[in-house]
Amino acid sequence: MTYDMVLTDLTPLIISASIVLTALVIGIIVYKWFFRILIKISNSTDTELDDALLKSLRLPFSGLIVLGGIYVAMLYFSNVPQAILNKTLSVLLIFFLILAFSRLIVNAFDWYAQSLKGNTRTPVNSKLIPIGRRASVIFIYIIGTLLIFDTLGINISPLIAGLGLSGLAVALAIQPTLSDLFAGTYVITEGSVASGDYIELDNGISGYVVAVGWRSTKVRTVMNNLVIVPNSKFAETVITNYNEPRSSLNVIVQCGVSYDSNLEEVETVCRGVMSNLVAESDLAVKEFGSYFAFDAFGESNIDFWMFIQAKDRLASFTLKSELIKRIHEEFENNSIVINYPVRTIQIDTLSNVSEEDES
Repeated sequence: MTYDMVLTDLTPLIISASIVLTALVIGIIVYKWFFRILIKISNSTDTELDDALLKSLRLPFSGLIVLGGIYVAMLYFSNVPQAILNKTLSVLLIFFLILAFSRLIVNAFDWYAQSLKGNTRTPVNSKLIPIGRRASVIFIYIIGTLLIFDTLGINISPLIAGLGLSGLAVALAIQPTLSDLFAGTYVITEGSVASGDYIELDNGISGYVVAVGWRSTKVRTVMNNLVIVPNSKFAETVITNYNEPRSSLNVIVQCGVSYDSNLEEVETVCRGVMSNLVAESDLAVKEFGSYFAFDAFGESNIDFWMFIQAKDRLASFTLKSELIKRIHEEFENNSIVINYPVRTIQIDTLSNVSEEDES
C-alpha cells in the first residue's frame, strides 16, 4: 500500500474530523461568547422576557451547530447509508427542538410568575403556573416522542388510539376529581375568594378561608372548626364575601325610645355619641361618617337606626358593642326611656255597668 493510497483513504476521515472540530469550536464560541453578548444587551431592556428566551435557546442552538457539523462530516463516509444518516439527523433534530421548546415554555412561565409576584388577590403565581408549565412540557415531550417514532417508521396510529382510549377510561374513573379540579380552576382564576377572607355560604356555613386548593376549599368557622368544601359544590353555591369589594363593614344598631320622648333630643344625643366614637376609635372609618334616621312607629317605641362603618369584620364587633354601651349611658343621663314591650288593654266601664243594671 503506497503513501498516496493511505492518504486517499484517510482524507475523508481527516476532512470529517476537521468539520466536526470546526463545528464544535463554533458551537462553543456561540455558547460562551455570542449568547453572552446578546444576554448583556438584553439586560438593558425594560422586560426580562428576552433574557429568559435567550437563556433557553442558548444550549439548543449551540447543539444544532454541532449536529450540523456532524451531519456534514458523515456525508464523506460512503459506507454510511444515506437513509440511516437522514433518519439519525431527523431524530437528533427533533430531540433538540423538543429541548428548545420545553426550555422556552419553562422560562416563559417562570417570567410570568415573577411578573405576578405581590398580587395577593390573584394566586395564579402559586396555583396555576406550576401545573400549566408541567402540563405544557409533558405535551411537548409526548408530541416529540410521537414524531420520533414516526420518523423511525413506527406506526403511531395504534399508539394514538390507545392513548385516546386510556385517557377516556381514566377520565371516567376520576370524573368527581376532575369536576373538583375544573371547579378549582374556576375559583382560583376568578379571584373572588382568597385566603383570609370571611365568607358565608348559602347553606349557613361561614368562616375564614384557610386555603383554596385544586380539589377543595377549606373554611375555618368562628368555633375554630375546619370545614372542607369540594370545589364542585363551592363553585355552584351562593357566597357572600365580607372582605370584598373592601374589607370595611357597615355597623347598624337598631333601637327605639318611648313615645313620650323628645325626638329632636334623641337624634342630637345619638348623633353626638356616634361622632365622638368615630373620632376617638381607630377601628372606625372616619371618612364614612355616621348616619341616623327614625324608622317606624313600633308597638312600644318609636324605632330608629344608627349607621357607622368599621375597618373590618373583627372591628365591627368591638365598635358595635362600644356604640351600644355609650348610647345606653347617654340615654340614662338624659332621662330618655326605652320602653319594655307593653300591651295596653282598654275596658269600656260604662257598657259593663249598663249590663249589670239590666240583669
